[in-house]
Amino acid sequence: MSNSPLVTYTRLSPNCNKPRNHAIDTITIHCTAGQGTAQSILGLPSFTEHDPVNGYSCNYAVGKDGSIGLCVEEANRSWCSSNRENDHRAITIEVSSESVSPYKVTEQALAALIDLLTDICKRNGIKRLVWSNNKSDRVNHRGGCNMTCHRDFAAKACPGDYLYALEGDIAAEVNKRLEEGEEVTQEQFNAMMEVYLTQQRSKESSSWSQEAWEKAEAAGVFDGTAPQAPLSREQASLVLDRLGLLPEGGG
Repeated sequence: MSNSPLVTYTRLSPNCNKPRNHAIDTITIHCTAGQGTAQSILGLPSFTEHDPVNGYSCNYAVGKDGSIGLCVEEANRSWCSSNRENDHRAITIEVSSESVSPYKVTEQALAALIDLLTDICKRNGIKRLVWSNNKSDRVNHRGGCNMTCHRDFAAKACPGDYLYALEGDIAAEVNKRLEEGEEVTQEQFNAMMEVYLTQQRSKESSSWSQEAWEKAEAAGVFDGTAPQAPLSREQASLVLDRLGLLPEGGG
């Protein structure tokens, strides 16, 4: 089981169970009640010091600057939601927030959270996120509900009213990305095209064209390399010139 490639900082907590005993099918978003980067969040004593009674951890932490930290590998159960069963099936995410109600988070943190959730769903085969404002639906996973809260299992404000009010919108945005797929950037397209062209240039000539290809090479029409590479217009003009099919002087 892999972890997210979006991680920018890793500090694994000793507070976890290895391995989890349930397939990942749930998301639990938390708030930190204090602003920090992924690195500073995962450096808190409650995360770093092994404590079977009061120890704490999460799978991921999202910083106020959009940084993403790995605290407990996805294969393992974090100690995060005050509920063993939930944490065995959920990816738990601490999101940097203000220290007072409604525990607002930055735009950078929210954007990184949505990116992370999309990635988690894709890699774990979660087809869509389903949120309900009804606690009973959440804890019993009714109607396919697969988003829970810390407040569902303990007397906590977590994830804070700010994120709680956004859970449905977060699910909708993640589902939109899952349905449509990520947009391919120009840089990614160029890289994919370069791979394709390199593959084409390395292919040998097909059996049905072998004789003609050898004749063209012998006649100097082609240099004998990359028989299946695309032919550009300038290359086509050179071929036509070598065949004597172009008028002298280009006129």
